Amino acid sequence: MIEARGTITALDGKYAIVRMDEAGCGRCHEEGGCGGNNIGKMFCHAPQTFRVLNPGDSTVGERVNVAIAEGAVRRSAALAYGLPLLALFVGTLSGSALAGEAGAIVGAIVGLLGSWLTLRIAHVRCDRDNGSLPYIRY
Repeated sequence: MIEARGTITALDGKYAIVRMDEAGCGRCHEEGGCGGNNIGKMFCHAPQTFRVLNPGDSTVGERVNVAIAEGAVRRSAALAYGLPLLALFVGTLSGSALAGEAGAIVGAIVGLLGSWLTLRIAHVRCDRDNGSLPYIRY
């Protein structure tokens, strides 16, 4: 479980808008830390705000711990970046084998559209499942 501290700035139904204190998990100086907080500070100076599940009906101004399941960020990143790249290559190679250069172009477009559709379906499932969404932990 990855956790970070933040402050609730607004409420949106069953969600809360949380301004995070740090850009990463805060384990930059610990053994195995990734350094994400240092990178976040370097590229983004504005406070980070996120829409997270609010299962305990916390109020505006309350300091909270925001948690996300271990591996959820890695899985999401692999799906968001890896799937389109894989679909692009598979579509291009398949199209090229079937119809040369024109087939490669069409195959690449079909592969990217297919990956976009797959990601949209995964996004809808994720919204219904809530298992990989960040939430306020008590």
